[in-house]
Amino acid sequence: MKLIKLHDVPEKGASHNPAVRKRVLVENHVIPRLTNYARAVFPPGEKANSHVHEDMAEIFTVESGSGEIRINDVAYVFAAGTTMVVEPGEIHEITNTGKTDMVITYFGMAVD
Repeated sequence: MKLIKLHDVPEKGASHNPAVRKRVLVENHVIPRLTNYARAVFPPGEKANSHVHEDMAEIFTVESGSGEIRINDVAYVFAAGTTMVVEPGEIHEITNTGKTDMVITYFGMAVD
């Protein structure tokens, strides 16, 4: 059993853009196949630049704010209450297009 409190976890810059701040609640290898479980805050105008993972799927849920998620160059509205599953090999990018912070909780799962 592990008890993790969000505000006890140090904040750091996201690897795709240090201006996006994240807290990794569960690190890689703590649970089999889970690559991470984290919460990220995107200030207005900030983005996680376009990238791809061949070895994992990612699931993103917007807690608050709004923006856009692009998957294989197709744009989707990404707003509070929306969840998006990104499959391995899909090129994806997330941008806060709103006027307030966009908060996203997400996790990755390794694939065979």
